[in-house]
Amino acid sequence: MNLPGTICINEQGHLQVGDCDVVELARTFGTPLYIYDEMGIRQKCREYHRALAANYQDYKVLYASKAFSSLAICRLMEQEGLGLDVVSGGELYTALAADFPPEKIYFHGNNKSIEELNLALSAGVGYIVVDNPWELENLAQLAAGRKTRVKILLRLTPGIETHTHHYIQTGQLDSKFGISLSGGAAMEVVKRALALPEIELVGIHCHIGSQVFNSASFRFAAERMIDFMAAVKEETGHQLTVLNLGGGLGISYTENDQPDPIDTYIEGIAATVKEACANYNLPLPTLVVEPGRSLVGEAGIAVYRVGTVKEIHGVRTYASVDGGMADNPRPALYQARYQALVANKANAPREQTYTIAGKCCESGDILIQDIELPRLVPGDLIAVLSSGAYQYAMASNYNRLPRPAVITVAQGRAEIIVRRETYSDLIRCDRIPPAWTEKDTLPAVM
Repeated sequence: MNLPGTICINEQGHLQVGDCDVVELARTFGTPLYIYDEMGIRQKCREYHRALAANYQDYKVLYASKAFSSLAICRLMEQEGLGLDVVSGGELYTALAADFPPEKIYFHGNNKSIEELNLALSAGVGYIVVDNPWELENLAQLAAGRKTRVKILLRLTPGIETHTHHYIQTGQLDSKFGISLSGGAAMEVVKRALALPEIELVGIHCHIGSQVFNSASFRFAAERMIDFMAAVKEETGHQLTVLNLGGGLGISYTENDQPDPIDTYIEGIAATVKEACANYNLPLPTLVVEPGRSLVGEAGIAVYRVGTVKEIHGVRTYASVDGGMADNPRPALYQARYQALVANKANAPREQTYTIAGKCCESGDILIQDIELPRLVPGDLIAVLSSGAYQYAMASNYNRLPRPAVITVAQGRAEIIVRRETYSDLIRCDRIPPAWTEKDTLPAVM
């Protein structure tokens, strides 16, 4: 099994990350626990920078913060010279609270509220990625009221179906996201944007899906987007200067997953953009990419403690852990598959097949089905690899389970970046109507 970043097995036979023993981390911080390899994340950020600098002159790398958003992660991305992609008022608020430079933020979303747009305008975000004509009109009105001009990109759907789960395909014709390139709809919105004095249309954006392995899909999307940029120039005379190709590059969750390396992905899209622009005699635009999963996914490990081990003779053996679908809904949503190790006996032979079950009151709360592991006993630590993206970000309090703590590790040092929720956190927003405290005020039941 190939272990990414600084993840390894130490002399005690324990899983180790950032020179920290995972068994000791679980003892110190409790379980469930999300552990991020700080240097693993920084390494991926630098891989993107190196690949783009070697293949394209004018570029920007944005972190797609929906993969995992926190104050500390926003700060790390700023330190590594990345911009930020946010998709909600909450993600924008988090970035601003981390003192992330607002001019380096791109605000996405298919149904931004008036309140969210006002927050973005007040903060002075760099670009708003407009998803639909209704949003364009709202934004123009809000900007007019502020006597300001807003830089925008238009999100387009290029009509490409990627080979990934249909829930995370976003670039096909039938999508809730963006404006279709087919039927003239996109050109109509371009012309409307150019007619609005409060709007500065600088570029276009697309995102074809997530967990995409073959970078040929990204090259195809780039071709279609350059075709459209050329059509805009020919029909309106307007030169678009920014091409944002989104994110979506996959990672390895299991040994069967073979995503293209970052270098291959970047080399491919850079060459495609250069060739297509040369064919149309267009100047090269600023090339923007928005990796999320491929920056933080493999750097994260989720650690759970085994409780009940239940053997159903002739059927299967369940090992239940102290987390589950509340902190990782991906297996239930996408039938996601994972690799795992037993952190406290990572070198032990794999002798038995287990199904790793969560503690939520749902039969579908299965984290991993049928995985070969060393013999498990209560108290063992299951470390689920590649847990850094879309797990804690999608976590809930289902069954009133507190969300886990999140830590980063580097050079033998562990830091809490999200504290573990307490039971009191679960009820902090709850209220009992005052009238319900007096029995004689309760309404009669008919």
